Amino acid sequence: MGAIEAYKSNAITTQSRGGLIVMLYDGAIKALRQAITALEAEDFAAKGQYIAKATDIIVELNSVLDLDEGGEIASDLRRLYNFMIEHLTKAHIQNDPEMFVEVISLLEDLNQGWKAIAD
Repeated sequence: MGAIEAYKSNAITTQSRGGLIVMLYDGAIKALRQAITALEAEDFAAKGQYIAKATDIIVELNSVLDLDEGGEIASDLRRLYNFMIEHLTKAHIQNDPEMFVEVISLLEDLNQGWKAIAD
């Protein structure tokens, strides 16, 4: 393992749970911005890969929700994550960058909340 890979691995394994969630949101936001750039360049294969990456992250965030412990907040997040996944699917089919921006905005709002908690 090279130095960069070791650093990245260490950065992930030493993060708090809140810090990991922030990293996941950051990754999804970055992937969606890259999808927009790929769409504008008419690189549809890359667009699909970036959307898949963002969707995978959102699916993972959704799958780790504890509805018993999290109560109404976890239920609301589940509905929001499901909306994002559906919205990204439509955006992908329609090649609509504005729909990507809408999901980015939602992710950024959630990310700000988690950053405040994680600090």
